[in-house]
Parts: sequence; structure tokens; C-alpha cells
Amino acid sequence: MRQITTGQAVRLAAVSKNFGGTVAVKDLSLEVEPGEFLFLLGPSSSGKTTLLRLIGGYEQPSGGKIEIGSQDVTRLPVHRRNIGMVFQNYALFPHR
Repeated sequence: MRQITTGQAVRLAAVSKNFGGTVAVKDLSLEVEPGEFLFLLGPSSSGKTTLLRLIGGYEQPSGGKIEIGSQDVTRLPVHRRNIGMVFQNYALFPHR
């Protein structure tokens, strides 16, 4: 049986994110190939959500590079990345 793999690789090279004097993500390099599953585990305030927001384009990294497929999306806006994100809380419509 042949395995069908779709999607694109996600690569992060030395990605960092600082909020003022607080370091949320520090020099993270990561590669996720198409068809792979990745789980982010860690305590509160360890940078999990910040990392997802960086990949999705909702935050801009302080340093490093983010690629989806072979395209550098580090400075590409959210609506041009062609990826989706399901928020943990009601981020879009907090009144509903």
C-alpha cells in the first residue's frame, strides 16, 4: 500500500521572539516534513502559542527565518500564507 503525503514542510531557522525585555522564543530551529505530526508540550508561558502565532503570521519574529514549503514567509502577512489556525479561545468574536 502506498502512503499519500500532502502538504508542505515547515522550517524555522534560529527563530526568536522578544516582547520588550521578555524572551518568549529563543533561537528555535525546527523542521516538520509533510505528513508528520508535531506536538508542542510545555508549561504555561513556555512559548507554545507564540510559536504557533509566529508560524501563522499573527506575530513577527524578532530574529530568524520561517519557511513554508520552499517559500520564505518570515515577513509575509497572514492572509498570504495559505495556512489555517484554530484558536484555543474565542479570539475572533469574544462576544459570542
